[in-house]
Amino acid sequence: MKTRILLASAGVLALSASLVACSGGAAPEAPAGVDAATATSAEDFGGMDQLIAAAQAEGELNVIALPEDWANYGAILSGFEDKYDITVNSANPNASSAEEIQAAQNQAGQDTAPDVFDLGTAVALENTDKFAPYKVTTWDSIPEKNKHPEGLWVNNYTGIMSVGYDSSTVEEPKQLDDLLGEKYRGSVALNGDPTQAGAAFAAVGTISALAGGGVEDFAPGIDWMQKLKDAGNFLTVDPTPATIASGETPVVFDWSFNNIAAAANKPDFKTTVLPGAAYVSFYNEAINKDAPHPAAARLWQEWMFSDEVQTLLLEGNSVPVRVDALKEAGSVDEKLLETATAGTTSEDWISPNQEQTDAANKLLTERWAALTR
Repeated sequence: MKTRILLASAGVLALSASLVACSGGAAPEAPAGVDAATATSAEDFGGMDQLIAAAQAEGELNVIALPEDWANYGAILSGFEDKYDITVNSANPNASSAEEIQAAQNQAGQDTAPDVFDLGTAVALENTDKFAPYKVTTWDSIPEKNKHPEGLWVNNYTGIMSVGYDSSTVEEPKQLDDLLGEKYRGSVALNGDPTQAGAAFAAVGTISALAGGGVEDFAPGIDWMQKLKDAGNFLTVDPTPATIASGETPVVFDWSFNNIAAAANKPDFKTTVLPGAAYVSFYNEAINKDAPHPAAARLWQEWMFSDEVQTLLLEGNSVPVRVDALKEAGSVDEKLLETATAGTTSEDWISPNQEQTDAANKLLTERWAALTR
């Protein structure tokens, strides 16, 4: 399962124009004299048809850290290939945000470097100098809180931090401290290391809120994780669909869309959100400013924020940033939305701001290694 550190953000609204599809018939020629690497909108190419033509002339797109079983990325990746006849090269699906940036640095100037990123807070905000500004055609329907003013990064989708559990071997936890009991001996895993992994970072944030702290103070969450370790219940195995299916990781703190998806291979694997505050946080799309396929990178951004893909994200049990625009268009399946939000409402949701995220990262850097020794 992919691991990230996340950008806290909230709210979605308004409807705007959908992505213009590639029309039938002969494709237009790529526009002459357009520097795709400096284009900040489709209009810089002369419109969507010309952007599509420029991307098709490049013929390829390099992505990284996009597992096919994560938020419906399998359908999103294949959909892009089918719609635009562009080959997608998907590298290291389980990479962290930090590893995405490292790959871009290590492969700079090579045609294998990532064209686009899917990142979270700490990494995204520390690396904005590596991103190219771009505003998609649906820009106006993305809330101000969910995007950089120049389009260096844009929030895309979120999940709800949840607990997945193998109902054939353990009981459903009703409250946080249930997981300290003997019934959960050697059973409770986080999705990664919270100093690098967004899902694990969010898990500690959720635990902090449920243990008397909150997004402004992760210390109670770290303290509680020490209790979990002392009880012999902390399982230091990174969960994957395979470990869940085999029963190796019977209890998992992870995004709701991952835990729900795991049931496809393990029908007894159920998902619950512990009562209290519900942690949410959005992932961030960004374009590598040194993308080897700069037109395809920009077309990918248009694809990701189209109605079509925002709907695919919802079908993958995540909450897309443009969900209210989809609602206004009458294209939201309310049952899907109920599943994606795991029965919570925005009144339950908590997210750290940038200052709180920085403080949490500092605290985790100072204390987490000692806890896992």
